[in-house]
Amino acid sequence: MFELSDWQQRARTQRFIDRALIGGRQVAAESGATFAAINPATNRLLANVAACGAAEVDAAVRAARQAFDSGPWARMAPVERKRVLLRLAELILANREELALLDSLNMGKPVMDAYNIDVPGAGGVFAWYAESLDKLYDQVAPTAQNALATITRVPLGVVAAVVPWNFPLDMAAWKLAPALAAGNSVVLKPAEQSPFSALRLAELALEAGLPEGVLSVVPGLGESAGKALGLHPDIDCLAFTGSTEVGKYFMQYSAQSNLKQVWLECGGKSANLVFADCQDLDLAAEKAAFGIFFNQGEVCSANSRLLVQRSIHDEFVERLIAKARHWQPGDPLNPQSRAGAIVDTRQADSVMGFIDSARTSGANLVCGGQRLSYNGSSNFIEPTIFTGVGADMRLSREEVFGPVLAVTPFDDEEQAVRLANDSVYGLAASLWSDDLNRAHRVARRLNAGTVSVNTVDALDVSVPFGGGKQSGFGRDLSLHSFDKYTQLKTTWFQLR
Repeated sequence: MFELSDWQQRARTQRFIDRALIGGRQVAAESGATFAAINPATNRLLANVAACGAAEVDAAVRAARQAFDSGPWARMAPVERKRVLLRLAELILANREELALLDSLNMGKPVMDAYNIDVPGAGGVFAWYAESLDKLYDQVAPTAQNALATITRVPLGVVAAVVPWNFPLDMAAWKLAPALAAGNSVVLKPAEQSPFSALRLAELALEAGLPEGVLSVVPGLGESAGKALGLHPDIDCLAFTGSTEVGKYFMQYSAQSNLKQVWLECGGKSANLVFADCQDLDLAAEKAAFGIFFNQGEVCSANSRLLVQRSIHDEFVERLIAKARHWQPGDPLNPQSRAGAIVDTRQADSVMGFIDSARTSGANLVCGGQRLSYNGSSNFIEPTIFTGVGADMRLSREEVFGPVLAVTPFDDEEQAVRLANDSVYGLAASLWSDDLNRAHRVARRLNAGTVSVNTVDALDVSVPFGGGKQSGFGRDLSLHSFDKYTQLKTTWFQLR
């Protein structure tokens, strides 16, 4: 359908929004500060984008509060909000090529992944929450005959959403769709590495009929714009997806300011367990490769620890190495590329640091491990596999956020579960077994928010996504997401 030349031509004429969108208008930072948005696949400048700080955050929050207190959005009938969000979903799909290109140029992912997965996924999330709006019911409590007590869900007010760079459009949709559907106003801060699709999404929201001020987008650095959101006294809730380190900062900011609700979805070091009774080792190897190499491994729920029963370990690793060869990185605009560039040089350096550390720690490099250069950029890293990775090695314990897999053998079910749960994270896990009893036993014992059986990283808008321990405690997707963006209100009528 698409050729490399098609995307290259679009890239030459693509417009990049370089200012914040506050109260329905594009504005520069009051200080005049900007930051450079770089294409990691070429190391070329895309645009200098307004670096918002406390002044812009304050303006966005004022616009959001005014829209919530005085504007029509929170007071609209659910069916009316539904129409606007469905129109936004349609506009996302109508601008599919542009949005896919923006994310690919901005953070290095293969453009066809963005086109086939990210953009339709974001549109689907907005449509799903729009359709849910007029199908939610409140409750009446079982009181005595001379009283009536209703339990209703009401919007919180002003929500801040801080999203990461690995899925810029999707992560924005996961936060915005339920928050807006519930009737809140939202101030969105995209990651400084990937602001463009969020800014374009805000334009499309206005076109869809979202009132001015209900959604503002403030691009900027975490230590300025992000911190200002965390400390702002008139934000009722902050939803964050990103690193555990930054998530802890946001909890501190809440305590230092107004005790705003903070919902965190943080890092992961997800285990993938392959038992000898798995009858389709080829499929398991294919999915294991996908689970760590998709999106260059820049996935919070990536299956970055592979635990294989010792009796099939060598055979399975051979199959896995063969599958890994299909994940070689290339030009993100080439429709044939299954992997693209790491988001920036700093992250690529960090990933190579993990590879060097694993080598010096005694792990066995059996695949990849090299940094590659294309089009003047060395932000490309081969799919990399280490075997013999001990549970105490850095590669087993810390989140790499890159295409590096740690393989560890196990002897029995008890050891497999112990190794899988030996982590400060608790986001996701996968297991492969054709023993029905084992599948149920192990799934129940794995400490993870999502356990995928005979697949990896299962995901759908209808089920919650999130984890425990230092992976955080927020839940995105599903009807449960409304719990983050609403509060329960009891109204008691004493009858006489």
